[in-house]
Amino acid sequence: MPVACARHILVKTKEEAEKLKQRIANGEDFGKLAKKYSQCKSGKRGGDLGEFRPGQMVKAFDNVVFKKKVLQVHGPVKTQFGFHLIETIYRQ
Repeated sequence: MPVACARHILVKTKEEAEKLKQRIANGEDFGKLAKKYSQCKSGKRGGDLGEFRPGQMVKAFDNVVFKKKVLQVHGPVKTQFGFHLIETIYRQ
């Protein structure tokens, strides 16, 4: 079964997620923005969620982590928690 490591930034609105994604695209540090803006407790760790397997996260989140390009910021992805920017660090 595959395993992945990812980090994310969770915010309340799509607009907020899009603004943060633009800031990352402009060279700002994902981890620093996660610490400052993420509503998830993983924000304290720069958004780091550690390793997990398919099915451990909500479906929309899993779809990004296990199907989209690694080391690229994806989103905003809407879940019942809010809007995520997701970066898969590795997948094996």
